[in-house]
This record gives sequence, structure tokens and C-alpha cells, in this order.
Amino acid sequence: MRHNHGYRKLGRTSSHRKALLKNLAIALIEHKKIETGVFKAKELQSYIEKLVTIARVGDFNSHRFIFSYLQDKSATKKLIAEIAPGYADRKGGYTRIQRTRLRRGDASLMATIEFV
Repeated sequence: MRHNHGYRKLGRTSSHRKALLKNLAIALIEHKKIETGVFKAKELQSYIEKLVTIARVGDFNSHRFIFSYLQDKSATKKLIAEIAPGYADRKGGYTRIQRTRLRRGDASLMATIEFV
């Protein structure tokens, strides 16, 4: 049973799920808005908001921590230099999820996730 479990498995192994969230986070940082499934967006929201909170500090340790999660130099630099300073006075809620449509092929709920 899944009573009050901490995260969604998304039908993937742990390594596949980790790679999926990493790639979605990099895409969100580069494009500032992406469309994906609702449950992937909800998982990505908690993943990226933790990174933004740490990136607000902007020191060497936050660079290392964020790079360990993303494994992408340009996304790490963009998150720390461009995105995180805009949220310096905000205590959370850096992203917004809006449900958009039903996907035509399988009628899955789609949503856009973007930085506020």
C-alpha cells in the first residue's frame, strides 16, 4: 500500500526516474516553461524548488550540490546566475503548474510547468 508515501514512482526504476527528473529539470531551466504529464510535473516541481532554494545562496557549495543533481554546467550556471536571484525575497513557490489538455494518443492529462 502507498499510504502517505514520499514520492511518485512514475512506473520507472529509481535510476530511470532520477534521469527523467534530471532531464526535465534541465529542460525547464533552459526554456523556463515545458509541457509534460501532470504527475511528472508535480514530481518535477518539488525537485526543482529544492534546487532553486539552494541556488539562492550562490556560493561554491551550492554550485557543487546543484551540479551533482543536474550534471549540466550550462543549466547549473543559468540557474544560479539568472533564475535564482529573481527569487531572493521569495520563500518558496517558484514554479506554477497549469493543466492544459488531454493528450490525443492516450488521453493523458497534460500540464505546463513554468517559473513564476
